[in-house]
Amino acid sequence: RLGVAQANPAELRRTVGRRIAELRAGRGLTQQKLAERLGVSTRYVQRVESGSKNLTLTSLAEIANVLRVAVVDLFASPVSTTVRPGRPPKR
Repeated sequence: RLGVAQANPAELRRTVGRRIAELRAGRGLTQQKLAERLGVSTRYVQRVESGSKNLTLTSLAEIANVLRVAVVDLFASPVSTTVRPGRPPKR
């Protein structure tokens, strides 16, 4: 496929996850609140935002609807490329 850029699936998952996290935070939602509105676990949202969850088209549509954006907006580059670290491990 000459002239067609190859997509890296893992990088795409991370980029979409960061964008979802950015949109969620921009709307003042916690991961828990987003999970409640989606009818999923907080862990699921964490996996989505970290890029470890491979989303279906249905999931993308549901997330976009809750965040009140078009599905295509989930594929836009995040404004910040800095990955926020999670909570430190319990001691």
